[in-house]
Order: sequence, then structure tokens, then C-alpha cells
Amino acid sequence: MLSAVGKRCCQRAGLSAAKVQIRNLSIHEYRSSQLLRDYGVGTPRGEAATTPEGALKAAQDLKTDKLVIKAQALTGGRGKGYFDTGLKSGVHMISKPEEAEKLASQMLHHRLITKQSGAKGKPVSAVYIVERVNAIQESYLSILMDRSTKKVLIICSSEGGMNIEEVAKEKPDAIKKFYITPSEGVTPEVAKKIGAALGFSKEAQPEAADTVKKLYKIFTERDATQIEINPLSEIAGDPHHKVMCMDAKFGFDDNASFRQQEIYSWRDISQEDPDEVIAKKAGLNFVKLQGNIGCLVNGAGLAMATMDVIKLYGGDPANFLDCGGGATPETIKKAFELILSNKKVDAIFVNIFGGIVRCDYVAEGLVNASKELGVTVPIVARLQGTKLEEGQKIIEESGLKIYSFEELDPAAERAVELANAHKAGKV
Repeated sequence: MLSAVGKRCCQRAGLSAAKVQIRNLSIHEYRSSQLLRDYGVGTPRGEAATTPEGALKAAQDLKTDKLVIKAQALTGGRGKGYFDTGLKSGVHMISKPEEAEKLASQMLHHRLITKQSGAKGKPVSAVYIVERVNAIQESYLSILMDRSTKKVLIICSSEGGMNIEEVAKEKPDAIKKFYITPSEGVTPEVAKKIGAALGFSKEAQPEAADTVKKLYKIFTERDATQIEINPLSEIAGDPHHKVMCMDAKFGFDDNASFRQQEIYSWRDISQEDPDEVIAKKAGLNFVKLQGNIGCLVNGAGLAMATMDVIKLYGGDPANFLDCGGGATPETIKKAFELILSNKKVDAIFVNIFGGIVRCDYVAEGLVNASKELGVTVPIVARLQGTKLEEGQKIIEESGLKIYSFEELDPAAERAVELANAHKAGKV
């Protein structure tokens, strides 16, 4: 996943914000439900399962014929999605435990395709069996940080259970916003106003206000970047909770992972891009883009400038890759493997400003990677800084066709030219 700086540079490189992942951890719904219950927030009773047999047992344990089975995949629109097995929808109402077992066998370890997942879909690593409850009001609530005001923003609407973007477009007056000053938090007065804005009955509003305060506590104590509850429902009858979170989406700040070890133990890497997982293990910040010029740079700021210059000369970056300040010949090789995993790459542009990173280490890594991986695309290397002369000498004596530069603009221009020539079969 990508840092905030990486996100900005990808946007400047022409990748839409919707296609760029921010460096935030997301967790499955059943994990979110457990976290909510830990803070005393109402949720329907439920159990997760990773096998069809486990789904059968979970359904039996709940001891009710009013059940819902939900595929656990980190993507929105699960109910309107479909599986590579041919099964329609990732959310099904069931009345018998045997149905849970049958549906789980068609969901688990298969891919769920939704509007948000892309054509490849997301693998389903678990199913969540929950009790069906009778909601008489479905509302929407989210908590996030508004960086423009440097305050926490709580957004709510009485029009929940549907796409909130559509509500905002068609009924903008139905969206209410409340800015929270961190020093004050959610005061009883503000909580009461939010509870009323959710459209619940007067009987349920006190618990709604209390739920808002508990959600804010989770947001602050667990270093969340986002909490989205859709729907937040008022429940009919006489349950223990009259207000329940029916579905929850959480995001957590990776910078706080050392503080939130329990939450980060819930990370499901099967939901992430395999190359990005490999990159993270190697200490590389990497994300695929849509162009054909592979980029290997040290430092997010320099990566930003590098991608800008490539675009300036008519090229298109194939990736964002920041090897950081601790690059070694081994990490350079791993970076090349990641870049070359994209078969669209027609040239590789290496731009290293040697401060902590030594140019001779980079050059050694370039040469070794080129030989060991049998690189056939042109390589342009712009090196500056510590051990520059030694690095240039390694490249010159390698016998490889690596185009060496000291200045950024001519190097970027040459990389674009070579990429175009390789694509046309002229290199």
C-alpha cells in the first residue's frame, strides 16, 4: 500500500485517486464487529468460519432460523457482486444451518467480483454468519479526519443502507456534518444532536448518542483513519440493544502499527496486491501504475519529481517505487524483479541521489540484477552523490548497455525515447 506522499505523486502521474490505495489497514467485517462489541457497541450476534463445516457449526450455534451469510472480502458492494463459481451475491439470507454449509463451499477460497474489486475480484478467506434482526430505521454514520480543518469530522444521515454518494447527490440536505475538536471530543450535547440527526425515535436516541461517543473512543484509542457504519440501525422489538451497527468499515493508520499490535495481527494479506506485500517485506514502497516506464528512486519526494519529469517528456510511469535510504544490491535486485513483473515495461529509469544510499551499491545492484534476471529492456541510470565515481566505473566496466546520466532532465528524456523505441521494436 501507498503512503500519503506516494498517493500524491501517483495522482500527479495521472492515476485517479479512486485507483490509489492509501497506507491504511482495513479489516474484515467479523473483526470489526468484535472490536465494536469490545467497546459495548451493539451488533447482531454472529460467528466467522473459514470452512464449510465451520459455517455449519456457526449457524447451529446461533440457534435461530433467521440468519445471513456474508462473504468476507475487503471490497464494497458485496451484495451486488458475483463469484467466479457462478454464485450471485456475496450476501444471502438463510433459514437452515445446512444452507450455510452449502453457500460457504461456493464462497470460500473463491473470488468475489464487485464494482469496487476490479475484474480479478477479491479472494474470500472467511464467511460471517449473523443473526437477522428487524431494522425499523437505517441510517449512516462515519468518522474521519478532515485535514483542511485539522479536526475530526462526523458525517451522518437518516438515509442509510444505500450508497451514501448517491444520497449526497440526490438529497444533499440529508447529509449532516459535525466537526469535533480533539481537545473537547464528542460532548454530550453534540452526541445528542447527532443522535437526533440519525432519524431514530426518541426512545432510541439516547443509545444512538452513546453509540456515537463509543465510536469516537474507538477512533481515537485505536488510531483509526476511518470508521464507516452503514447501516446504523434502530431495531424493532425489545432487544438488548435498540441501536446496532449492521455493517462496519474500518481503516487504521500504519504509522501506529507498533501501538496497535492486536489489530495489525488481523491483517489479511490475501486481500492485498502480492507484489506490494513482497515489496513491503523487502523495505520497498511500491505500487503498480498504468504506464510502461519502470521507476526505481530513493525518496518519495524525488520519486514525485521523477514521475513529473517523465510525464513532462511524454512518458508514462509504470510504477511508484521508493527504495528508501537503506538500499543494498539485494534490495535493488528485488526492486528490478517487481518492476519486471509488469510485462508492459519498455524501459527502466533509475534515479538515485546518493546521500545515505551509496551510488556504488546501487550500481552493483543494477549490474547484478541485469545479469541475473536477463533484463532485455533499456536501462537509464541517473546517479548523483556519495561514491558517484565508483558507481559510474562499475557500470562502465560491466559491459552492459546501461545509459548513464548525471542530470535528471536529459536522463528522463532519454528514458522516454528508449521506451518508445523498445515498444516499436527498434531497440
